[in-house]
Amino acid sequence: MRRPEVFYRLYERRLAGELDPERLPHHVGVLVDGNRRWARAFGATTQEGHQAGADRIIDFIGWCDEVGVPVVTLYMLSTENLARPAAELTPLLEIITTTTQRLAEPREDRAPVRVQPVGAVDLLPPRMAQQLRDVADRTRDNTGVHVNVAVGYGGRLEIVDAVRELLEEAAAEGRSAADVAAELTVDAISDRLYTRGQPDPDLVIRTSGEQRLSGFMTWQSAYSEFYFCEAMWPAFRRTDFLRALRDYGRRQRRFGS
Repeated sequence: MRRPEVFYRLYERRLAGELDPERLPHHVGVLVDGNRRWARAFGATTQEGHQAGADRIIDFIGWCDEVGVPVVTLYMLSTENLARPAAELTPLLEIITTTTQRLAEPREDRAPVRVQPVGAVDLLPPRMAQQLRDVADRTRDNTGVHVNVAVGYGGRLEIVDAVRELLEEAAAEGRSAADVAAELTVDAISDRLYTRGQPDPDLVIRTSGEQRLSGFMTWQSAYSEFYFCEAMWPAFRRTDFLRALRDYGRRQRRFGS
């Protein structure tokens, strides 16, 4: 091993040693941003950039398993992304589908992952939508990291879908819109989100230097801590992740104040 790599590993080990297990996030959301810009910087194709990003996702879930982060949400494809040119979108959808299947594969180095698609799956091509549902069904009882794959996802659409579900349930029960309005609570919306039953993200990470949420978990991230990293997603290292966790552990969280 070359000397710079030795120092790098020592620094990584020191970072890991600084983490307080009692102050780790239970749920980490990640905007996996920068695949295309990484590809341009290295003279690679857009598809190669997306594939490099997909490979990094596999690594990232392993890192989460190592440190004990039980829930991860990956923002992989927004509803707006569905309008991309077919020449880019088609191979990207294939990469995403393959990545979810790779996550579901048993591995000796971590517990079996549970994969759950979150988003408007019906907006996706039928074949992909069915493959995502199949992976979710196959991994439903797995005990490893719970990985939410946000595909065809939009934070505003998620809230609209939650309200729609609430109104449809009321109509089926013979209750009026006025009844719903009179009884409406925050929990009533939360219980109908794509991530219902899960903790809200404690930490949201965005790579590539951009400092905005782009509609990611609009409702759930109200009290999240945010960490913005300059590295493009394919270049995001375990060290970068450990730094984000260390930074999170040093913060004094305030909920609504």
